[in-house]
Amino acid sequence: HVQLVESGGGSVQAGGSLKLSCTYSGYTSFIDCMGWFRQAPGKEREGVASINNDAHTRYKSSVEGRFAISRDKVKHSLSLQMNSLKPDDTGTYYCAAGPFYTDFRDVTDFAHWGQGTQVTVS
Repeated sequence: HVQLVESGGGSVQAGGSLKLSCTYSGYTSFIDCMGWFRQAPGKEREGVASINNDAHTRYKSSVEGRFAISRDKVKHSLSLQMNSLKPDDTGTYYCAAGPFYTDFRDVTDFAHWGQGTQVTVS
């Protein structure tokens, strides 16, 4: 099993920046893909960005160029730098990990999830 804990959420004005962090522990050697997902009130959870063990990244089109995902395998941490934030970016952000070579479009491939951190953009 893999445990994930997010941090770094908060409230920010449109155009501002936030950096989310996720520390993970447990059977980390089984991880091939990690991702960030978000869920706004009344909406389904959606993938935002993902990164594989080979450092391949993929982004949701609406955040590409504004968000950057990175992973430090030594420190067991995953980050999401979010710039030029918009009100539509508001939601609870979740860190997730999975054992397959996949990306955020395949939500079911992510077996391990954090509790989430709230991001509010006004």
